[in-house]
Amino acid sequence: MYVSFCPFFLEIPNNALIFGIQNPKNQIVMDIVPLLIQLASGAVGGNLAGKLMPKSSLGTVGNSIAGILGGGLGGQLLGMLGMGGDAGAAMDVSSIIQNLAGGGVGGGALMAIIGVVKGMMKK
Repeated sequence: MYVSFCPFFLEIPNNALIFGIQNPKNQIVMDIVPLLIQLASGAVGGNLAGKLMPKSSLGTVGNSIAGILGGGLGGQLLGMLGMGGDAGAAMDVSSIIQNLAGGGVGGGALMAIIGVVKGMMKK
């Protein structure tokens, strides 16, 4: 099976696991629910960080965008480190809480970093 990422091609074996689980027919199925939880909690975390640090705030839309990016990155990084919800595991209460926390913290952290950098560039 070939996956095209323009202009690169990546060969993936039929039994590989990529961001999801594998069904019995060796087709890769992506479990998108944890990612959606991370993105939504990242947006909330970004806006919460914007409210707590008004000098670093990017506005509602900017905080949301930075939070969504940070939530996705933070949740995926925690998952790679073994501290986040496992994409192949069942969606139980603990994995939902892990995805919420990872996304929220990642979203707030990235929004804070971008806000501080923006403030430093103004000077």
